[in-house]
Amino acid sequence: MAAMTSDSTGTPDPGGEDDGGGESEGRRADRDRDRSQTRSFWKELPLLIGIALVLALLIKTFLVQAFSIPSDSMMNTLQRGDRVLVDKLTPWFGSKPERGEVVVFHDPGGWLEDGNTPEPNVVQKVLSFIGLMPSAEEKDLIKRVIAVGGDTVSCKEGGKVVVNGKELDESSYLRPGTVPCDPAFGPVKVPKDRIWVMGDNRQNSLDSRFHMELPGGGTVSDDEVVGRAVVIAWPVNRWATLPVPSTFDQPGLGKALAVAPGAMGVAGALPLVLWRRKKRAARHIAEE
Repeated sequence: MAAMTSDSTGTPDPGGEDDGGGESEGRRADRDRDRSQTRSFWKELPLLIGIALVLALLIKTFLVQAFSIPSDSMMNTLQRGDRVLVDKLTPWFGSKPERGEVVVFHDPGGWLEDGNTPEPNVVQKVLSFIGLMPSAEEKDLIKRVIAVGGDTVSCKEGGKVVVNGKELDESSYLRPGTVPCDPAFGPVKVPKDRIWVMGDNRQNSLDSRFHMELPGGGTVSDDEVVGRAVVIAWPVNRWATLPVPSTFDQPGLGKALAVAPGAMGVAGALPLVLWRRKKRAARHIAEE
């Protein structure tokens, strides 16, 4: 049986060698344990990768997705090459686009020119699948919501954009030197469950103004909206949130939508009131 070596005080040295120059039992156990842990890691690695991919796919599908800015239509808020993170969660709970939000939406049909896109490589396909890179096959656009269903929007040549009779102060997000509208348009009544969108770089944005001849009159269905862009994530020196400008919070802007439920309530109550009055009149006649 191998004897453990000891130091000058007589304390056993578990790290020493046996009398025959062989490896100590302690070191042999450590070595076997390290090998076992290494084998266990490589066995579990595929499972860990699979779980990571599933989680990434779920996040892309239900929570957040990265999109790349392909043009200059949203300058200076967004620049070509920026990566934005889009909130895809709130629409699942019935949230609809609101005025002032920057949203990503699918091409409603006829907005983007048909062109041959380069075939993505395997790495690009994998990154697109898990949401770390925008898909080359998808045809998406990004614009700012100016008006929502029920709103009336217009703009006169040289003037400001007007929503429900209120002028918008767009100086905080329009590209310096650009004018609010060129060409003029409207007034346009935005249909229910649709939105009117415009780019922040008005002279370089083929937005709702230029597609009024298409079905929907230049508006986009809420169902086509992927989600709201909430933050510029890349490059790092461009990191910033994308809040709703204060001009969309001005009093009276949503008056048209606020009046609608009340009007509907009155319309619904009117037949009931007339029926009750008729019933009272008939009862009065019978008593006479």
